[in-house]
Amino acid sequence: MKILHTADWHVGKVLKNQPRFDEHQRVLADLVRIADAEDVDVVIVAGDLFETSTPSPQAQGLVMRTLLELRGGSGTSGTSGTSGTGGRHVVALAGNHDNQRLVDEVYRPVLDQLEIHVLGHPKRPDRGGMVTITTRQGETAKIAVLPFLAYRFAVRAAEAVLHEAADHALDYARQVGAIIRALSSGFTDDAVNIVTTHGTVLGGRRGGGEREVQTLLGYELPRTVFPATAHYAALGHLHRYQELDGPCPIAYSGSPLALDFGEEANVPVALVVTATPDSRAHVRPVPLAGGRPLRTVRGTLDEVIAEGEAAGEAFLRVVLTQQASAGLADLVREKLPNAIDVQLDERYRPRRGRAGGAGRARLGRSPVEQFADFLAEQSVADERVSAMFAELLDSVVTSEVTSDATGGR
Repeated sequence: MKILHTADWHVGKVLKNQPRFDEHQRVLADLVRIADAEDVDVVIVAGDLFETSTPSPQAQGLVMRTLLELRGGSGTSGTSGTSGTGGRHVVALAGNHDNQRLVDEVYRPVLDQLEIHVLGHPKRPDRGGMVTITTRQGETAKIAVLPFLAYRFAVRAAEAVLHEAADHALDYARQVGAIIRALSSGFTDDAVNIVTTHGTVLGGRRGGGEREVQTLLGYELPRTVFPATAHYAALGHLHRYQELDGPCPIAYSGSPLALDFGEEANVPVALVVTATPDSRAHVRPVPLAGGRPLRTVRGTLDEVIAEGEAAGEAFLRVVLTQQASAGLADLVREKLPNAIDVQLDERYRPRRGRAGGAGRARLGRSPVEQFADFLAEQSVADERVSAMFAELLDSVVTSEVTSDATGGR
């Protein structure tokens, strides 16, 4: 059985006011291409289909089209699915960025009819928490599905899934562990058994653009929450592709495109997972195309322009290692249209205290000297600014003298 594992699409993501919808269109089209080329049986989308809980109609349209195309089954085995209209099954769950209610109340009733299994909130095994599918070749997969679980709802979710009073004294990790045990209790020896969830596993490396508050602060899970009876654990939430040791093979697919400059070193992939009831899963990353690279360039104005011009279509974060001057950021953007973030290196940023002239008495110092002190505090070294201030000051003083001499006429 072949499984395509993907997650963290974040459709609707904007980077420094730069829309990325075209990139998402290309990268998700490439995901469909991989599903076809690999002729996979099952696609798992492990959460964060959208960037926000209020996705735009454009973002919703792209996600729905992609799910339908993934379901379509235009691979080498044809489109004669076991039932419905397609040759593949798709299982998608809500992540911490998604609107869980929207997934359950709007998408699920419709998509279930097309054998696209979506889940917003944690459910009991008999209400969507366990998905049993039969592939075109007659193989069986049992998939335990646990959407993102907010810390404050852990006890309530445990009671809903376990159908009994949950122990309020248990911490988050133990509540999640109890839920996964309940969901996976129906695993059988003649099926490929999979757990999919959206969460942070201890030892996992962050991709760089995750919400810290929902990857730390008690959200980390030990690898032992995944049962040895599972052939594979398909995870979302961390944006970097990685495989982890545990009772079963555990992997994050990562995001299909770099979402933030903290992720510029990540290589976007989809994971093709091969498994049988008698063997552990084998994970193979397949590169995804379509997203524009992100790159940080650092140096003086001349250095960043030279490096940025060689960076091709990459979106640029420019860090200047020189003192500020009037129009510096505008000059960078004029030379490098792909620069979407221009900033000064920490050493050259304005300091809160009075540097250089700290403690220097204002009494007896001319306005030009005091303005020079201010520029030093702000790490601005631009003689043009000082000259403009002196010229403006002279103009004001001359105007006042003339007014006094003429009696204000």
